[in-house]
Amino acid sequence: MTENTGTTHSDETDLQAEVRRIVEQNMPGSVATLTDLVRIPSVSWDAFDRAFVAQSADAVASLLEETGAFDSVIVSQAETPEGALGQPAVLASRAAKNGRPTVLLYAHHDVQPPGDDADWESAPYEPTIRGDRLYGRGASDDKAGVVSHIASVRALVEATANEFDVGLVVFIEGEEEFGSRSFSAFLDKHRDQLEADVIVVADSDNWNIDTPAITISLRGNVTFKLTVRTLEHASHSGMFGGAAPDAMLATVRLLASLHGDDGSVAVDGLVGTQDVTPDYPESQLAHEAGFVDGVTSIGHGSILSRLWFQPAISVTGIDAPSVANASNTLLPQVAVRISSRIAPGQKASDAFDAIEKHLRDNAPFGAAIEFSDVDLGDAFLVDTSGWAVREAKTAMRNGWGVEAVETGIGGSIPFISDLARVFPAAQILVTGVEDPDTRAHSPNESQHLGVLKRAIVSEALLLARLNERTLEQLAE
Repeated sequence: MTENTGTTHSDETDLQAEVRRIVEQNMPGSVATLTDLVRIPSVSWDAFDRAFVAQSADAVASLLEETGAFDSVIVSQAETPEGALGQPAVLASRAAKNGRPTVLLYAHHDVQPPGDDADWESAPYEPTIRGDRLYGRGASDDKAGVVSHIASVRALVEATANEFDVGLVVFIEGEEEFGSRSFSAFLDKHRDQLEADVIVVADSDNWNIDTPAITISLRGNVTFKLTVRTLEHASHSGMFGGAAPDAMLATVRLLASLHGDDGSVAVDGLVGTQDVTPDYPESQLAHEAGFVDGVTSIGHGSILSRLWFQPAISVTGIDAPSVANASNTLLPQVAVRISSRIAPGQKASDAFDAIEKHLRDNAPFGAAIEFSDVDLGDAFLVDTSGWAVREAKTAMRNGWGVEAVETGIGGSIPFISDLARVFPAAQILVTGVEDPDTRAHSPNESQHLGVLKRAIVSEALLLARLNERTLEQLAE
């Protein structure tokens, strides 16, 4: 494991130095906790066993109870807009005292499906350490985020003999990877317990394994299922091919209309923005994204502006006969899953309207198209002017030994807009435990253990700093 967590700074108080020491001392236990959580296959998608998500929630609740920090620890569920019961989330709380702020720590304990086990170098739910990294589904996204919260709270408890004043709320969601469908209802159900002065969302990336990042912009998302129909039934490709339009031909042509020749999005009404971005050469993109030899990037403008501030459209799934089962017939219908990333500054609903209009206007050969399973999430821009960002940057500098970088990310965390809507006075910090080699959502996902250690130190230092000042003092 990488041991560097930055040097102890002369401006650290005795409490801050003590939480640093405790985090380092407890790291073997924190890694063991992460290992135990990764073994639970808590996939929140409908096609997977919900019992594992419940098992994961119970395990997280037990870990929070064991810290002794909280007045209340519960496992709770809320309804989705469709009336179904959402996946279990964990909510722990402790009231602030003596004018201190309340901090809400968010992460999620559900994970993405593993995909094909054959693509993994070790089994996805058998956590394995190779070098500085722990491999396994959810090892980074976001069970390492869960562990960072638990370990930082534990350090504060041990350093103060459980006599601290900062208020704490820990919210560990159970369905972030499935669209946070009951999130809004959960906020309404537990609004009083969740209210906080600052919200730390530990579900993002760092610049690299040696440099922390605070995410200040996130793209929104629009995902849906598109079904294209051209025929009432399958027909012999020899007898009717060349005159009857098959659904695959119509689908391919329709999907091709979404992009220009350089691969940039070509949908009227989808907008992007421009901003200054750090240097990020195409060679780095090729390495981190895993380009095959000879492949070049798509779009135009700086690489990071394409990833952070421009829209993107991808086809992430297709329902059609496999090659092995293909017969000589014209397909009557094809369904695809489309995932779009929406630039900050545009509402997801407006973006969906633009995409829907484009697809209807460009459907070839009179093909009938249908939209279903629509999921929308708005983009988000973090306000960096408050005291929370200042305190977080100081804690990160002391925890990592270098200054934090302000970054955007191309991914989406739609529920942050819900948090901002329900708690408009709260300052929101988006941090994380990932790095460019994490491969979240992909085979061989991993958590760099040095990054995990530095992230825990930073969060523990942040809690210690907030424990030592009142809201009034922080606002000065």
